[in-house]
Amino acid sequence: MEMIKIGVAADTLGVSTDTVRRWIDSDQLKAVRTSSGQREINPPDLAKFLKSNILNKERSDNTGEREIAISARNRFSGIITEVIVDGVMAQIEMVAGRFRVVSLMSKEAALELDLKPGVFATATVKATNITVNRSMSTKER
Repeated sequence: MEMIKIGVAADTLGVSTDTVRRWIDSDQLKAVRTSSGQREINPPDLAKFLKSNILNKERSDNTGEREIAISARNRFSGIITEVIVDGVMAQIEMVAGRFRVVSLMSKEAALELDLKPGVFATATVKATNITVNRSMSTKER
């Protein structure tokens, strides 16, 4: 599996390269040095970091307020954090910037695409019905 450069990880997570470097320097995220001295991240290590830090933080954020200034254009590029295969179906979880995307697909499709934690992928969303909800501040509730 190809190692991930800090800039690619930063773009995928929607953070700065300095943020990724701080995570590495504080031992929150594992990285290795190349022969030229650059730091790179093993994809499964990035997936593990996302699962234990980014996703858990997002799930526990119940303030009701979120700042979103991005237009996804129905495509989310990110890194796979979890694959659960059961029977004929597979559940694929990925992090795309600050967003968590979960997809259900056939087990056959997941195996054919070789989806596993640490793999970069793009989720394309096509829906005939989209509901938009407004997050209210605690004062408005």
